[in-house]
Amino acid sequence: MKFCPNCDTRLKLTQDKNNSGVIMNLHCERCNFTVPSETNVTISESDNFNEQIKVVSDESDMTPLPTIEVDCPKCGNKEAYWWMLQTRGGDEPTTQFYRCIKCNHTWREYS
Repeated sequence: MKFCPNCDTRLKLTQDKNNSGVIMNLHCERCNFTVPSETNVTISESDNFNEQIKVVSDESDMTPLPTIEVDCPKCGNKEAYWWMLQTRGGDEPTTQFYRCIKCNHTWREYS
């Protein structure tokens, strides 16, 4: 993490275009101080990053998440995908999310 020598604000990594492509700079949003990044990456505009990723698979074989028998509060369907995330502090229990298989309604339950 780098700080501005003028105002001690944290410098933000930005992308600036020039004749040879895109240059990475460190920029202060408070006083507009700019310095080239030490780990500079130059990306030429001829590089094509807009290519689509193609997945070759039979979608019927893909099961993205485990399912559970639970009532959807929106449509009443009795099956939903579920997953857990740590949404609060590390000493707090995880949050369980559900997504209805039928209507895609998503809700959560705090443990």
